[in-house]
Amino acid sequence: MDNTRETTHRITVCTSCRHVGKPCRPGLDLLKHLQAAMAQAGTALSDDFSLEGSICMAGCERPCTVSFQATAKATYLFGDIEDGADIGALVSFAQLYRDRPDGLTRESERPRTLGGKTLARIPAAIVSAERQSVSLQ
Repeated sequence: MDNTRETTHRITVCTSCRHVGKPCRPGLDLLKHLQAAMAQAGTALSDDFSLEGSICMAGCERPCTVSFQATAKATYLFGDIEDGADIGALVSFAQLYRDRPDGLTRESERPRTLGGKTLARIPAAIVSAERQSVSLQ
């Protein structure tokens, strides 16, 4: 029996974020704590997401940054994420995001502590099965 399963959702945490004036890289700790919180939330949720670290996500002015991505869904980038204060909100958002067919959420639907922390919402790419040539004449 093959126990491998492809996840459809991905959470990426910037591991090179630094808080101004501090030598630490809080993204690594955030990644570890988020992995534990996702596992604690239940197998169904943790099985639906891969959780990865990434070098620089260009949110340097608003560390730590975290993104949520899935095929055919909007992508979200959050900034100013604080390890202890926002872990539960990230797990709650993961559940909401997973359950939305297009991934779209209003700010009022997201966990309260993520309010004002959305750096970007990028629409899902639309792939056309048939492309027509446009000739310029």
